[in-house]
Amino acid sequence: MEGPGHRERFLMEKPVYLDYHATTPLDPRVLEAMLPFFGRRFGNAASRSHRYGWEAEKAVEQARRQVAELAGATAREIVFTSGATESDNLALKGAMEAYRSRGNHIVTMATEHKAVLDTVRRLERMGARATVLPPEPDGLLDLGRLRGAIQPDTVLVSVMYANNEIGVIQPVCEIGAICREKGVLFHSDAAQALGKVAVDAAACQADLMSFSAHKMCGPKGVGALYVRRHPPVRLAPQIDGGGHEWGMRSGTLNVPAIVGFGEACALCAAEMAAEAARVGGLRDRLKARLEAELPGVYVNGSMTRRLPGNLNMSFRGVDGEALLLSLPDVALSTGSACTSATVEPSFVLAALGVGRDLAHSTLRFGLGRFTTEEEVEYAARRVIESVRKLRVLAPV
Repeated sequence: MEGPGHRERFLMEKPVYLDYHATTPLDPRVLEAMLPFFGRRFGNAASRSHRYGWEAEKAVEQARRQVAELAGATAREIVFTSGATESDNLALKGAMEAYRSRGNHIVTMATEHKAVLDTVRRLERMGARATVLPPEPDGLLDLGRLRGAIQPDTVLVSVMYANNEIGVIQPVCEIGAICREKGVLFHSDAAQALGKVAVDAAACQADLMSFSAHKMCGPKGVGALYVRRHPPVRLAPQIDGGGHEWGMRSGTLNVPAIVGFGEACALCAAEMAAEAARVGGLRDRLKARLEAELPGVYVNGSMTRRLPGNLNMSFRGVDGEALLLSLPDVALSTGSACTSATVEPSFVLAALGVGRDLAHSTLRFGLGRFTTEEEVEYAARRVIESVRKLRVLAPV
């Protein structure tokens, strides 16, 4: 199977896909690696008495090493889950339960993914206290504010690596250093970061880090949680039954998906630097085109600390939902796929201080591995046409 140049498979399919933060196309090379495990290599990785189980276990352990290598971890620190949402739940609930004797306080940010914010709310209903820090206008966390929020009974700080809406990359290593200095655990949801930018969980002194395969051209339904071993982090399991994954996450392992996750990580390890440069160039080209052709457009979040494939823009005087409806040939979103059913403006943009009208006029562009120059030019042209038309026909 050819490498990342093999883009004709997706070339100018309609609608043009620019929603890579919601999910990514499965790389054909990942599918090829997975296929045998749907067929003749169907064994259960927990079956230790015959070749079918040994084959499955060997494949799982290879994938574990591949994920660990990309994440700056050791294989023994990777716990496979069903995805980043489960990893976030296991990290937060598991840590707060395991370290109950230390305290009941957790610190997080207002711009976190719902998988973290909703879990924090559940913990609050169970008696925990939470401090939810606002971002600066550029989306970044004020480190001084974080220092001030950590209290004697703080157990855990949870700050995402890269935001799923505005693409802003937090100063994760600095946050990890503060947490280590203060003696509290640090968790980061790195679902959007792994495979797109360099991630090193150990170097950043993270204790827990969540990953997801389908954000990096891998399969849906599989992810991992990094759990630091030295010194060891304790977690109370949230799923019981069988003691799989060193007792932290019971359940029969999804071998085909785990193999795909490992292959996706191996491909990113080999190709990420070149891919980030290419995708970042396309993103900048899209931004320049929209800004040159349309007045009243605004980028949300820092452009200097940002995922290479992310562009979150507001178009003054246009309703975002109307804009999406006028673009059936371009697959975009107004925000997180997990909150796309709501008519309320993005809570992430609200936390940044973006006004309600401007927040309602926002599109999230997500570019990735199979995005082409032709698609970017087509999408720019269509957005420009639609914004101009809506500003005349239905101004907001």
